[in-house]
Amino acid sequence: MADKKKTMKVKQVGSPIRRPKKQRATLSGLGLGKMHRVVELEDTPSTRGMVNSIPHLVQVVEE
Repeated sequence: MADKKKTMKVKQVGSPIRRPKKQRATLSGLGLGKMHRVVELEDTPSTRGMVNSIPHLVQVVEE
């Protein structure tokens, strides 16, 4: 059987304007860049760490 990978949906809720370069780079690393955009990402510890490092800019959307 195929191994089903867990995923999570992340929505950008904050603007990267006037944010530190590291936070903007984290947003683009997640595939975000415009407000209210939603991306579906694989649920891995590294992805969770990126989301947890910028909780004021993103939120995890319930499926």
